[in-house]
Amino acid sequence: MSKVAYIDNNPFEIQEGETILSFIRRNSGKDAVPTLCDAPNLDPFGSCRVCSVDLALAKEGKTKAVASCHTPISEGHYIFPNSTSVQKLRKNIIELVLTDHPLDCLTCEVNGNCELQDVAARVGIREVRYPKGENHLDRKKDHSHPYMTSDLSKCINCYRCVRACDEVQGQFVLSMAGRGFDNHIIKSSDTSFMESDCVSCGACSQACPTSAISDVFQSKAVRADKKTRTVCTYCGVGCNLDVATKNGEIISIQSPYDAEVNGGHTCLKGRYAFKFYNHPDRLRSPMIKRNGEFEKVSWDEAYNFIVDKFNKIKSENGPDAIAGISSARTPNEENYLMQKFMRAVVGTNNIDCCARVCHSPTAMGMQRTFGTGAATNSIADLEFTDCIFLVGANATDAHPVTGAKIRQKVMKGATLIIVDPRKIELAKYTRFHLQLRPGTNVALLNMMLYYIISEGLEDKKFIEGRCEGYAEFKENILKLNMDELEKITGVDKNLVREASIAYAKANAAMEFHGLGVTEHTQGTFTVMQIADLAMITGNIGKPGAGVNPLRGQNNVQGAADMGAQPHQGAGYADVTDSESNQRYNAFYGAILPLHIGLKIPEMFDAAIEGKLKALWIIGEDVVQTDPNTHKVMKALANLNLLIVQELFMTETAKMATVILPAASFLEKDGTFTNGERRIQRVNKVVEPIEETKSDGQIIIDIMNRMGYKQADFTPEGMLEEISEIVPFFKGVTWENLGTNGKQWPVLPDGRDTKILHKKNFKRGKGKFFYFDFKESNEIQKNGKKYPYIITTNRELEHYNCGAMTRRTGNVEILSEDVLLINPADAKKKSIIDGDLVCVESPRGMAEIKAKITDEVKSGILSSTFHFPEIMLNNITSDEHDSEAYCPEYKVVSVDIRKK
Repeated sequence: MSKVAYIDNNPFEIQEGETILSFIRRNSGKDAVPTLCDAPNLDPFGSCRVCSVDLALAKEGKTKAVASCHTPISEGHYIFPNSTSVQKLRKNIIELVLTDHPLDCLTCEVNGNCELQDVAARVGIREVRYPKGENHLDRKKDHSHPYMTSDLSKCINCYRCVRACDEVQGQFVLSMAGRGFDNHIIKSSDTSFMESDCVSCGACSQACPTSAISDVFQSKAVRADKKTRTVCTYCGVGCNLDVATKNGEIISIQSPYDAEVNGGHTCLKGRYAFKFYNHPDRLRSPMIKRNGEFEKVSWDEAYNFIVDKFNKIKSENGPDAIAGISSARTPNEENYLMQKFMRAVVGTNNIDCCARVCHSPTAMGMQRTFGTGAATNSIADLEFTDCIFLVGANATDAHPVTGAKIRQKVMKGATLIIVDPRKIELAKYTRFHLQLRPGTNVALLNMMLYYIISEGLEDKKFIEGRCEGYAEFKENILKLNMDELEKITGVDKNLVREASIAYAKANAAMEFHGLGVTEHTQGTFTVMQIADLAMITGNIGKPGAGVNPLRGQNNVQGAADMGAQPHQGAGYADVTDSESNQRYNAFYGAILPLHIGLKIPEMFDAAIEGKLKALWIIGEDVVQTDPNTHKVMKALANLNLLIVQELFMTETAKMATVILPAASFLEKDGTFTNGERRIQRVNKVVEPIEETKSDGQIIIDIMNRMGYKQADFTPEGMLEEISEIVPFFKGVTWENLGTNGKQWPVLPDGRDTKILHKKNFKRGKGKFFYFDFKESNEIQKNGKKYPYIITTNRELEHYNCGAMTRRTGNVEILSEDVLLINPADAKKKSIIDGDLVCVESPRGMAEIKAKITDEVKSGILSSTFHFPEIMLNNITSDEHDSEAYCPEYKVVSVDIRKK
C-alpha cells in the first residue's frame, strides 16, 4: 500500500528519498516554495531558511517551521507551505538579508534575473525595517581574471558558490572566513581569482543567485534575445551548452541543468572559450596559391580549380592517387559525406581521420575482443561503481567534467587505481598510483592479470559462460616472472598485487583509458589486455563496470562510426567483404573499391614516394599535431594538390594549394557522438561568417560538380540517409534525439542502449588474448644516445593545436608550452625553473621552458604541443601501433641540455 503525506490537507503519494521540498515541487510545481540556497545540482543545505514550511505530524497537530530542502518527507506529514506564520518568517529572513545588500538593482548586471530580487518581490518586501550593515558593502571587486569576476558586496552567504566548487567541481577553492556579521567568501588563502587555484569552470558563477560571483560575459544578465542549446566542440565528454545571443552575436554560454551528460557543469573551454568564432583571424575567403602567394578567389573559382585538378589526377594516376583526411571535430553528417565522397565519387578507400592518431587502437582492440569498438557503459554508471581504474588518462585536464565526476566518486569512498607515468591531479586521491615507465603498459597489465589469477579472483562463471580462449591465456600469464616485469615497469610488484586484488574484489569496477594507452607501439594490445581484465573479473554488461575510452576530440567516436577510416565503411563494415561492398554499391549507386585504403601515416609515405598526388584535409593541423613534423611537411610539399578546409591559417593551411574557409560548430547543424555513444544534436547558434560555408555543404557542392547528385545539406535529411546504411543508427531521427540524445545502438522503435554486452558480446563470446611485452623500437634504436623519454600530454586550458583556445582568454591563463623535468634531472643538467631547454631527438629539436616538478620520475619528461612557436612534433617519431598505425607520441627518446 502506498504511503501518503498531505499538502494543505490534500493527500499525495510519497516517493522514496524525497525531501519535503522535492515532494511539494513534484505535486504543486517547482515554484510552490521560494528558495535561495537551493540549486538543481547541489545537495540540500538549509542555510537560508527561505524554504521553511509549517509541518504537523497529525491533521490537527501542532505545527513547527522546518527547512523543507533537507527535511525528509514521511508518511502522515501535514505540510502547509504558505501559512501566515511561514510567510511572515520568510519576509523577516529576506529583510535581514537586505540590510547587508546594496539596493542598486536597476544598475546591477542581473537585474531581472536575480533570485534575491525575485524572492524579495514574492514575499512582499516594500521596506527594510532593520538598520543597514557596515561590513559587506565596501568589499572590493575582483576583476583580476580573464573570465571570473566577483563583487562580494552582493553576497548573501547562501554558500552556493562554495558548494558548487566542492560538490560539482571538487576543487575546494572557495570557502567562508570570518564569524558573525563578518562571515564572507574567500578564494584559496584569501587571494584573487587569478592568484587562486581556480580552474575557471564557472560552476560558482552559475550557482550564485545574485551577481556576487559572475563572469566577464555577464552570463546571468537578461540581455539575450535568443538561447540555443548545442553541444561543445572541445572534448569527447559532449557537454550540452545553452548559448545566449543578441542581434546575431554570441554573448555568453551556460550549462543546462537538465543535460544528462553534464548536468549544469562544464569546463572553462566549453563555458568561456567561444570568442574564437568571430576572431579577426578567421578565414573569410577561398584562396588559391599562385606563385607562392595566396590569392582570394570566389567559391566558384575555387570549386572549378579543385574539380579540374581531381579529374585530371584521377584520369592520369587513378583514384588511389587522391586521399582525404576528415575531421573528428565536425559533425557525423559531414564525416559521413566526406567518406562517401572519397568512396562513391573519387573511387578510393583513402579516407582517414584524426581517430587514427588517438583512439584507432581502442576501436581495433575492442572489436577483436568484444566485437564492438566503443564504450560499454555510460558515464552515469559512476554512481554504481566501487572501483575506478584509470589508465593513461589525465581526466581532470583532458575530460574535465568526467574528471570532476571521478573525483567526486573517489572522495565519497570509491577505490581509484591509476596507471600513468605522470603524477596527475587525481593521483593525490589514491595510494594505487602505478607510476610506470612510458611504453610498459603491456608488462604492467600482465602483472595485474597474473595476480588476479594467482589469487584465485577470476569470475569463473562469467569466463565459462561468456568467453573463449581462456585456458591458453591463463597458461601464458602464469609463466610470467613478476620480478622481471617489476624491473621493466619500475613499479613495486606488491603495490601492483594490492591494486589487482582491489580491482578484482570490487562488486563493480569501471575502467577509463585515454591516449596514454593507445599512442604506443603496443596500443591495440594494451586495449585488448584492458578487455581481458574486464572479462576475467566479470566487469562487462552490468552497471558501474565496463571498458570506457575517454575520446580525445568531440566526435572521434562519430567519425569512426561514419566510416572515416580506410578499412571500414559507414557502420564498420569491412571494405574488403564482397557482401558489404555490394550493399554499399547499391546504396550509393556507385562501384566502391574492395581493397583497404591508406592510413594517415601511409598517406604521407605515399606522397613522399610520389604515388599520392592530392590530399583534402578538413579541420586537422597535421603539420603541428602529427608526429615527425619535418616528414609531414616534406610529404605535403610533394603533393600536386593540397586542399585545406579550416577556420584559421594553421601551419598546415600555410602549405595548401587551395584554402576553403569553413564554418565553426556554432554556425552549423548536425550531430556529435560522444565517448559514451551518445548521439546529440548540434544546433546552429549563429549564421556562418560571411564567405564561409559549412563543411558538409562544401563537400556536397564538390560532389555535385563532379557529377554525383547529392541534395543540399540538412541534418534531418543526412540522418535519414545515415540511418539506412549504419545499422546502429536505425532508429535515429533528428526529431527523436530530443535535447539529451540517444546512445547507440538505437533500435527501429527509437529505444537506445545504455549498456552494451549485457547478455552476449557482439562477436558472440568475448575472446581472451595474451601478449608479451615488447620494448618500443624507439628505445631499442635510440635509447642509448638519447637517454630520456619524453611523453606528450594536454593541458586543461587548451585543446590539441590550440587554434581555437589561443584566440580566447584561455591564453591569458596558460600562455606557453613547458617541459616538465624531475628535480634530479634538472640538477644534473644545471637547469633551473624557467630556463630554456633544448630537447633533441634523432628527428630534430625543440626549445622549451623548463618547469621543475616531481610530477614525472627521473629520466622522464613531458610536454604539450598547443603552441606552434615550439613545434614539439619536430622531435616525435614515425613509430606507431603495430596494428592500427596510431603514432607513438608517448615514448620519444631525447636528450636535453640547457640552452
